[in-house]
Amino acid sequence: MKSIFTLFFLFLTSLTTYSQLVINELDSDSDSIDDLEFVEIKSNTPNFNLNGYVLVFFNASTSGGNSSYLTFDLSGYTTDVNGLLLIGSSQVSPVPQYIISPNLIQNGADGVAIYQDSPSAFPEGTLATQTNLIDALVYDTSDADATGLMALLGETVQIDEDENNNKDFESIQLNNDGVTYTVTTPTPRQLNDGSGIVLNGLTISTTATQYDEGNNFDITFTTENAVSQDETFSFSLNNAGFDNSDFTGSTTLTILSGNNSVTTNIQLIDDTSDEGDEVALIQLTNLPSDFIALNDQIELRIVDNDFVVSPWGTPINPTFGTVANTKPAGYYSPIDGLSGTNLTDALQDIISEEGVVRAQTYADVIDILKEADQNPANSNEVWLVYLEISRPKLDFQTTSNNFGTWNREHTYPRSRGGFASIEDDDIADGKNIFWNTNADSLRHGNSDAHALRAVDGPENSSRNNQHYGEYTGPQNTQGSFKGDVARSVLYMAIRYNNLAIVNGFPENGPGELGDLATLLTWHRNDPPDDFEMNRNNVVYEWQKNRNPFIDYPDLVEYIWGNQVGNTWNNPLNVDSLSENEISVYPNPSSGSIFVNGVNGNFTLSVYNVTGQKLNTFEATHTEEIQLNLSTGVYLLQIDKNHHKFTKKLIVK
Repeated sequence: MKSIFTLFFLFLTSLTTYSQLVINELDSDSDSIDDLEFVEIKSNTPNFNLNGYVLVFFNASTSGGNSSYLTFDLSGYTTDVNGLLLIGSSQVSPVPQYIISPNLIQNGADGVAIYQDSPSAFPEGTLATQTNLIDALVYDTSDADATGLMALLGETVQIDEDENNNKDFESIQLNNDGVTYTVTTPTPRQLNDGSGIVLNGLTISTTATQYDEGNNFDITFTTENAVSQDETFSFSLNNAGFDNSDFTGSTTLTILSGNNSVTTNIQLIDDTSDEGDEVALIQLTNLPSDFIALNDQIELRIVDNDFVVSPWGTPINPTFGTVANTKPAGYYSPIDGLSGTNLTDALQDIISEEGVVRAQTYADVIDILKEADQNPANSNEVWLVYLEISRPKLDFQTTSNNFGTWNREHTYPRSRGGFASIEDDDIADGKNIFWNTNADSLRHGNSDAHALRAVDGPENSSRNNQHYGEYTGPQNTQGSFKGDVARSVLYMAIRYNNLAIVNGFPENGPGELGDLATLLTWHRNDPPDDFEMNRNNVVYEWQKNRNPFIDYPDLVEYIWGNQVGNTWNNPLNVDSLSENEISVYPNPSSGSIFVNGVNGNFTLSVYNVTGQKLNTFEATHTEEIQLNLSTGVYLLQIDKNHHKFTKKLIVK
């Protein structure tokens, strides 16, 4: 009899332990970008310690296979005075105790479960199980029942968040019977029936979201109800590089009894160093137990006025000859004196050389573009291809909302190249960690920075995977991107096997991109400028290869253009005559120029942007050359002992 009683007691104890926690509320589909989604756990007793518990989300789709895709370790957290723990992004109000990134929780049909277990028991792809299960909810958003997942979790009912045709503004809420659910207006950090202890909501506000160094501004903290006693709390502004050295002002405040607000003034320090634009993060650090934060982690853009202006121009105000070519001596020696397939094979051997050339991750490309596509007029911005404007580096797209952001544009579209993200591509591990690569490593084309550009988010979507010629860029732009884009995709055709630039608009599957005739015209009409040369130098530091069509634009003609089959001769080596040492000035010009960097006699040929030769001059480096040209853009070919150099000239 005693043994039976003991077993019965243990059984009751086990039931008590396993009924302590339930999934109280779920909002899996909050709005168009799902940044307000959340899940709420409830304990039977307040301030319940969640050590040893995990929350696991399961994917019931065919590809998901009823397996885990998200696991949250609840250790270190406790429920609040109402027994609630809210898990969601910082955009949810009231602010969750457990902050996660936006848009992590999938829409249904899926499931979520609480386990008394360790996170290591649920690596991604773990099949749903009832072992150590505390509570589970299988849900959907107007989807068929996930019968397989229901069976694995021991559930007999699936709850539809969209049963009222209002899924974006409703959540699934557990009723007081602990069994049934209601779909209604979300109630995060509140008991579903409206009972419990009502906490005093605190709101953070500022008059703006962006301030310049040297500005001062107020932060106001307001409660929903006046406080009955003095309430003291603190906040922090520190975030990454922004710290206490960047501002002055009190960060510990008291709302006096009978009042409902307090304000502090923050003075931003105007230093003399270029730290780049930064983000200050208003974050509450020790809120009184009777307060609840209605918002938190408020981002303020701090604009650094010490940005660097480069000595070269943007693509719409180009300069030439200012940026030195950093190619190593002898880099192109193997192609000298070659033609046809021998030339292309030797060129590929240089820019794809296994053991020398490096492949970086797709996440590394973000850092590469911040340097390679830096706006010459403001080092805190990137220059956007196609749209021909700049945008703050801080505005890189991190959510599904791409408005006002920039992201990475594959000039050779992924779907047409046949490459996509690969394992570990989402890890930014820096310049000195890289993959081995060669001409057959087409998968590395996904993160080849010579063919990736900073781009406006919506324009990237609009451009999609159109062939060039079908896509000609936004209206009312100068087309300053056209030569850059042409050279980047022509580089790809040499760098990787199984890629080709062809005439027309082919739809023959991955590998072909058009239109060759369009791209040749773009290349000829928009020769490389200083912006593009600087870009080539930056990418070389990461990848240890160069785009040869930026260094030697004439190479394009010997592979695809009007010199196909002819022998290529490298310009004189840097010891005798360097292309970077040759300059034409003034540029822009009123019609007369000097050529610097070429000693003695040389031949100067003048071409219009369509490639038509207009005039030829025999000149010396000491004389002024009267060109007698009308306003426009021209190409100058300087021929010294059969070594030719091309420079772009703008005549005002």
